[in-house]
Amino acid sequence: MNSPGIVSIIVSTYNSPRYLAKALRSLQQQSDTAYEVVVADDGSGQETAELVRVCAEEGPARIVHAWHEDNGFRAAAARNNAVRQAQGDYLVFLDGDCIARPDFVDAHRRFAESGYFVRGSRIMLREAFTKKVFKGQPLPGHFPSWLMRRLKGDVKRVGSLLPLPFTAYRKSRDWDGVKTCNLGVWRADFEAVNGFDERYVGWGHEDADLAVRLLRFGVRRKEGRASIPVIHLWHEENDRGQLSANTDRLQSVITASHYVANPGLRALSE
Repeated sequence: MNSPGIVSIIVSTYNSPRYLAKALRSLQQQSDTAYEVVVADDGSGQETAELVRVCAEEGPARIVHAWHEDNGFRAAAARNNAVRQAQGDYLVFLDGDCIARPDFVDAHRRFAESGYFVRGSRIMLREAFTKKVFKGQPLPGHFPSWLMRRLKGDVKRVGSLLPLPFTAYRKSRDWDGVKTCNLGVWRADFEAVNGFDERYVGWGHEDADLAVRLLRFGVRRKEGRASIPVIHLWHEENDRGQLSANTDRLQSVITASHYVANPGLRALSE
């Protein structure tokens, strides 16, 4: 099992500076310091740019603002754009509405293994508790405190924090449930499948598509569910008007034989 050098945290965002601030501040408090942050910005305005600038000046990690023009929901293209500007040999995708715990980078580093991508998990906060967090309410620490929040209805589920052994390889050939809100992948493997398929526009399934193609290429799935959770802040759902078209595209990829995205991370001839 080889360990990554620099870990590049790719944080997706679009005009949500309050949420992004929580994500970036959490990434400034990591126990592992061999990482950088690249903000995959899908066309946000000046407030986001200023936030990233301030956080970059504060340190301790290198923070890059990878912005592209606002031309609709293009999360796949935004993430590819961020990866092009990243320097690490291991990529961790994180959504800008998620708070990373202090051992987030360290946990991904420990789970990184040649021939595998790593799926983390989310602890889902409910609306009322999310509002309290924005007002300064501290997050729980250990599992018993989280369990109490679950019993109070502040959290949807806390199974990701259960201090029990977990079989990391039990879904090694399964793409279902893989989400880029918390996903680690070797840069070489990401480049081999040409990154995200930029034909996915609007919300949904660009992450599943990536998982299908990685598995087809020969990369297996490793579960970090009980060891690498992030805290997902509640927000209203994104517009899912393109979901049907994206679902059709995913189904066509599942039954196909290719593993290289086109258009994707780099330009390919037809």
